[in-house]
This record gives sequence, C-alpha cells and structure tokens, in this order.
Amino acid sequence: MDDEAETYKLWRIRKTIMQLCHDRGYLVTQDELDETLEQFVEKFGNTPSLRKPARSDLIVLVAHNDDPTNQLFVFFPEEAKIGIKTIKHYCQRMQEESITRAIIVVQAGMTPSAKSALTDMAPKYTLEQFMECELLINITEHMLVPEHVLMSKEEKEELLKRYKLKEHQLPRIQIGDPVARYFGLQRETL
Repeated sequence: MDDEAETYKLWRIRKTIMQLCHDRGYLVTQDELDETLEQFVEKFGNTPSLRKPARSDLIVLVAHNDDPTNQLFVFFPEEAKIGIKTIKHYCQRMQEESITRAIIVVQAGMTPSAKSALTDMAPKYTLEQFMECELLINITEHMLVPEHVLMSKEEKEELLKRYKLKEHQLPRIQIGDPVARYFGLQRETL
C-alpha cells in the first residue's frame, strides 16, 4: 500500500477511535474529533513506510467524564499479527500506569496464544480487540444502524416497571454485535 493510502487509512481509524472513546463517555476534545487529514499529516507525518507516523505514535490515553481514574488506553501495535509478547508488554504498561481497560487495534489478527492471553487477563484487565478494517468507518453513523442509547440503572428499572416486565423478557443483543462492541457493552446493560 502506498504512503498516501496508508496515511488516509490511519487517519480514518484514529478518527473512528476518537469518536468511539467520546461515545463511551471518555474525555475527547472537539479538535480531536474534528481533526482533518491535513491536521493529522501535520501532527504525525505522511510517510508510514518511514514510520512517520509510527503506529506507536498513535497510542491514545483518555479519562472518563464521570471518573477521571477510569482511563482507557488505545494501542496500535506495529506487528501485522500480534503475539503474546505484545499482549504482555501492553499489560505491563497498563499495570505501571494503573489502567485496567484497553483497546488493541490490530492489522491482521492475533495468534491463538495471544487470544488466550486476552482471556487469561480478563479478571484484572479488560482488553478489547478491533481489526483496522472494522474501524475505517464509524458504524453508528451508518443510515441503516438505528440509534443506540445506553440506559442508566434507574432508567432500566423504570422501563421494567412501566411495562411490567422482568429482565429476562427483554430482547437480547449479542456481546459480539458490532454496535455492542463499539460501545463496549457488558452483560446486564440495557
């Protein structure tokens, strides 16, 4: 892939990541959300073949609006297919900075041992994996995707009470659903 196309791809991915963080309730400035390709090139460079930008330059750390101690890392590994060594490196960095949530944006996938390492880290760290191709567009802005709004516990209770429902009677959304992954939804959220 030529440098111009790769730079454009990295800009689109970073733009979607910033929107994703904002939609999850993390602090993202309006300048970061509105960053143009020209601003991206000025900030990071436009020759990925010479590591300008290097994927490690694109790492993002954001704090949550409600709780500044709730922070999220977004990692961009250099390797096309990442292994367990990279996962352990990221977990070590998260431990050093006392951060428990991270997103890893992978180019081509993960080795089976890296995937099992993600599962093993699950109680202590929440590591989400997104492929670059999944982040080229923001799926929540697509005209065929209805608006999704996360309800608070109070709103959930009010809904169940108003319609005289029990929680198990509500329709389910799969954990692997693209929009559920985008918003980082967990079980029992509505």
